Amino acid sequence: MGILRGFLSQINVDEKTQNAIFQRMDKKEYEEAFKLAPTERCRGMLEGLLELKSNDCFETVEKIKSYIVGCEKARAAVGNLRDILKLVVDSGCPVQAVEPAFARGLEYYTGMIFEVYIPELDIALGGGGRYDRLIELFGGEPTPAVGCAHGIDRIALALQAQKTAVGAERGKRVLVLAVNDALKTEALKIAQSLRQSGVIVEFEVMGRKMAKALEDADKRKVDYAVIVGERELKEDAVMLRNLAKREQTIIPVKQLAEKINS
Repeated sequence: MGILRGFLSQINVDEKTQNAIFQRMDKKEYEEAFKLAPTERCRGMLEGLLELKSNDCFETVEKIKSYIVGCEKARAAVGNLRDILKLVVDSGCPVQAVEPAFARGLEYYTGMIFEVYIPELDIALGGGGRYDRLIELFGGEPTPAVGCAHGIDRIALALQAQKTAVGAERGKRVLVLAVNDALKTEALKIAQSLRQSGVIVEFEVMGRKMAKALEDADKRKVDYAVIVGERELKEDAVMLRNLAKREQTIIPVKQLAEKINS
């Protein structure tokens, strides 16, 4: 979405026309969307982006980058997309495909948009994206934001398809935070591993100081904080802090889920 907005803004397509094009593309009415393009160059670019989809996300990103030479706003969006994909893939989450012409009809989206799938179903379980102007539209301060929504009925279908039992027992809640940005990828890997072990995990994304993040987690009755630091990672370990007891200890990463669940 950010790539499309960047390109259309660069060639001076007004926002009203942009949103009309996005609404058609969201419904897969591509021919109708192309008819709304104000110039042949615009139409040609939209048609070309539609053909760049592939199952190799980084290959697609490189194709997009080559395709939009001269469109600096769109190139900036491509760079941001690549950074996001690298963080997601390196943390162990699979990316099924990247669609350069993927669009949403909702006007407030300003950057990357996504949908969530499982192999057993062809319908999205949920979706979301970046919307930096949404809070401002409702009278708030200009605030960068990202979010998503899931369909409860579709999640129920996914559970049936994967023959997954729904457990009523509440798991331990954990906050995972990295001591600096360079360790975020490793911290995300640890968070993903804990989730696969049944632990309820939050990940610190607000860039707050550690003391502030821990204070907030304590107020919300989070059970543990997993602090990912350089020194501990060199020993394949992390700092595990029991927020209720105010105790902390160094735990090998491979023993972390067992320690938390016990």
